[in-house]
Amino acid sequence: MNDNAPPVSIAYAALRCRCPRCGKGKLYHNLLDIAARCNRCGLEFKAREQGDGPAFFGILIVGALTAIFAAIVEIKIAPPFWVHAMIWIPFIIVGSLLSLRTLKAALIAVQYQLRGEDFGG
Repeated sequence: MNDNAPPVSIAYAALRCRCPRCGKGKLYHNLLDIAARCNRCGLEFKAREQGDGPAFFGILIVGALTAIFAAIVEIKIAPPFWVHAMIWIPFIIVGSLLSLRTLKAALIAVQYQLRGEDFGG
C-alpha cells in the first residue's frame, strides 16, 4: 500500500466501518470486535482499541434521542406505558449497537489521521 496516499475521510471510514488508510479493508471481524489488522493493507487495529470512549458517547447520543422522542410521543399521543416499552427498548438496543460500531470506527479513523505514524503495518 502506498503510504503517501491521502487517508480516507473520517466519515467514510466511520459509516462504512472500513480501514482509515485504504478504505477497503474491514475494521470488524464480527459485530463489535475490532480485527487485528486490515485484510487489504495490513494496518494494525487491535492496539488502537478505544476502550470506553465510544460507549460513553453512544450512551449520551442514544439516551438523549430516546428521551426527546419519548417526550414527544407522550405529549402528542399519551400511549400506555407498555407501548413506550415496546417502542423504546428496541430503539435503545439497536441504537446502542449501531452507534457503538460507528463511533469506534470514527475514533480509530480520527486517531489514524492525527497520529498515523504510530500505527503499525
